[in-house]
Amino acid sequence: MFGLIARKLVGTANDRKVKGARKTVAQINALEPEMSALSDAALAARTEAFRARVAAGESLDALLPEAFAAVREAARRALGLRPFDVQLVGGIMLHQGRIAEMKTGEGKTLVATLPVYLNALTGRGVHVVTVNDYLARRDAAWMSKVYGFLGLTTGVIVPGIDDANRREAYACDVTYATNNELGFDYLRDNMKFRLEDMVQRGHAYAIVDEVDSILVDEARTPLIISGPAQDQSTLYVGVDALMPSLAPEHYEVDEKQRSAILTEDGNEFIEEKLREAGLVKEGATLYDPENVSIVHHVNQALRAHKLFTRDKDYIVKNGKVVIIDEFTGRMMDGRRWGDGLHQAVEAKEGCPIQPENVTMASITFQNYFRLYDKLGGMTGTALTEAEEFHSIYGLDVVEIPTNVPVARVDDDDQVYRTGREKTHAIIEAIKDGRRRGQPILVGTTSIEKSEQLSEALKAAGVPHKVLNARYHEQEAFIVAQAGRPGAVTIATNMAGRGTDIKLGGNVEMAVAEQVGEEADPEKVASITARVEEETEALRQQALTAGGLWVIGTERHESRRIDNQLRGRSGRQGDPGRSSFFLSLEDDLMRIFGGGRMDSMLQRLGLEEGEAIVHRWVNKAIEKAQGKVEARNFDIRKNLLKFDDVMNDQRKAIFAQRREIMEAGDLSDTVKDMRHDVIGELVARHIPERAYAEQWDAKGLHTEVAKYFGRELPIEQWAAEEGVDDETIRERLYAETDKAAAQKNAEMGSDISRQIEKAVLLQTVDTMWREHLVTLDHLRSVIGLRGYGQRDPLNEYKSEAFSLFESLLSRLRFEVTGQLSHVRLAAPPPPAQPPAQAMAPSQEMALAGDIVGQASADRPQVEGVDPANPDTWGRVGRNDACPCGSGRKFKHCHGRL
Repeated sequence: MFGLIARKLVGTANDRKVKGARKTVAQINALEPEMSALSDAALAARTEAFRARVAAGESLDALLPEAFAAVREAARRALGLRPFDVQLVGGIMLHQGRIAEMKTGEGKTLVATLPVYLNALTGRGVHVVTVNDYLARRDAAWMSKVYGFLGLTTGVIVPGIDDANRREAYACDVTYATNNELGFDYLRDNMKFRLEDMVQRGHAYAIVDEVDSILVDEARTPLIISGPAQDQSTLYVGVDALMPSLAPEHYEVDEKQRSAILTEDGNEFIEEKLREAGLVKEGATLYDPENVSIVHHVNQALRAHKLFTRDKDYIVKNGKVVIIDEFTGRMMDGRRWGDGLHQAVEAKEGCPIQPENVTMASITFQNYFRLYDKLGGMTGTALTEAEEFHSIYGLDVVEIPTNVPVARVDDDDQVYRTGREKTHAIIEAIKDGRRRGQPILVGTTSIEKSEQLSEALKAAGVPHKVLNARYHEQEAFIVAQAGRPGAVTIATNMAGRGTDIKLGGNVEMAVAEQVGEEADPEKVASITARVEEETEALRQQALTAGGLWVIGTERHESRRIDNQLRGRSGRQGDPGRSSFFLSLEDDLMRIFGGGRMDSMLQRLGLEEGEAIVHRWVNKAIEKAQGKVEARNFDIRKNLLKFDDVMNDQRKAIFAQRREIMEAGDLSDTVKDMRHDVIGELVARHIPERAYAEQWDAKGLHTEVAKYFGRELPIEQWAAEEGVDDETIRERLYAETDKAAAQKNAEMGSDISRQIEKAVLLQTVDTMWREHLVTLDHLRSVIGLRGYGQRDPLNEYKSEAFSLFESLLSRLRFEVTGQLSHVRLAAPPPPAQPPAQAMAPSQEMALAGDIVGQASADRPQVEGVDPANPDTWGRVGRNDACPCGSGRKFKHCHGRL
């Protein structure tokens, strides 16, 4: 009660933030006469003046009123659009590093130009992040008119462009790109071997459009760059063939947790079937150590058959399984489920099975976007996820008032007993709306359900358009014309579509369709005038009919997705209506107690075709959605805690790589590594304060020969009177330093520096990839520690830290070993270009040759039996395999 009184007196925290921004808006408005009096050239010249003031130390906050006033005037001249005051408020919030929640149709694309321009004045570049390539291209082309007017450059990153074009786009003042392209470019940059090959130039400031879609929905799946692993397609097909024979008592499915497991009967049944198929040896059980891989395949095949549904979770297109994003309904080309699940679905659908991949580099969207010094976001629906934005990204959500009050009527939900009754009610509602000439947008939760409704509408003789992942290419046109009187559009989710539904239709789209290849300016002008007149007449007709009617065919797990659908109606003060038709057979209702409600309604005597309509029902459904959202948030937060451990290590490795690339001379680094290796070897074989008879001088001799390729009289040194571990360490330092200096003189300083850099980078990359695989395996089993009353997260942190320390130690040994055994097969020809001009491909080819020669150059160590791996000791990944096969160890006995 006291909180309510306080809010009435001083307003909510949101009100106070908006009120504070209004003062700045008044300052911007006061500058409008001055800006409008400037010539185009004088207005554009303000940019250089602003840049000079920033360079001189003036803060962007102090510059904001003038910069925003300049952008507003430029937008009016270049686009014919003058940002409203509420759009200025949105721009201020974005500049402050907040999320601006602005309703659909409030002009978020234009709002972004204000903070983008201001922050681009620093010269560090601004990234504007969109959810798909179409929006990246469209927004860049549209808003570049404003930036260009003011003298800023604009770039756009889309799939398929080469590194030179990417570098050029990132070098622009403003760069539009999708979240996937930005993340993958970051990973690829950190796999490059020269600084000049990297395309990104830092992470200063980014504005994320449809921020909830990118930072919440898409953030559940990390970005992974991977390489092919061993092909196991026959095993997938073999296991998949057994799945249809499973009976319901053989497995249990938990839809809430999205899990499927075999029961005890199911284990025995599948074990017998696997024996019959020859996949498990006679007498062996499914859970013998050698059958761990089979168990994994069985579990993934079970999930593929019992949890993943065609045309809901994925579609099959051109012989490939393509994932459907459950939130946006879009195809996610190029994205694959991990851990063998995608291969299991391919086997289920009879598609060619792509080999599983080994992770080479990965990052979550959470950790990528936290790289930015400042981050802002905009969307129509963020308040329901405000806690997640604040706890993970440190972003506050501010609700920006609409320019004109919302006139949409939101009906209470109508709940029917069966799906059949619900579908009948929806069709009757659509017919009623069409009779009045009302445009109707119908939202479904999957392709399968949109096509079922489409078939029902066809049978009822109702003309309509379907927008889902199958018709992705027609998206912009279908959405643009969905506001015409009587138009019926079925859409699979409306998250992040980026195209407004305007009552009467979209003028630009209609003109483009009618103009075609026409180049005569007079004819184009005539067509445009006619289309504008027709569209205005249709708009008045749609307004009279009540505006856009949004019909939801069921509630989504997330309230945010329902709000996105609802928000398509009532843009810019237009009238509108939204209604949700539900049944107790819907997924959300069924999972959260639909059976109990059904029996209660039957006892109350609810008749066929009748619906329950009450605001209490709405509240109950919202509570159920809130529970699902909270659970999903906890899952994402927990996953992020684990990924943060890897992220700290990733940042350390990427920083190390950059230092290596920036360094002109790595000889000191290599020397330090060499001395560290000697220190470890001496400590291992001649422990400090140990008696001389406890020393393992022979073992030290063997390992020094292995890593340094030098036969040194270590056993004689150890036998000398008064020699201690420190003396031996110093003698080894001197001998190995002398050998390194001699090799440096033979090969030449330039070649030596190149080899050191190439070997260091290659070894860091190889070991980091192996480390990622190890961490993946650790993640998959660490949860079991919970049964021992130990916190899996703390256990993971501890184990991951130990593994990372081990990686750094092995890195020193591997680099030292490779560089010690390097030799050039022949002197370089006289026409060899200077070292600094060597192409990266030549540089890496040279390093590859050297690594190969280093492996072949290792002396046969005494006491090693090629037939007995126990005698081999530690073998480097790129060493010749001690078995004598002639192959590298990593391709022979050391294969993962």
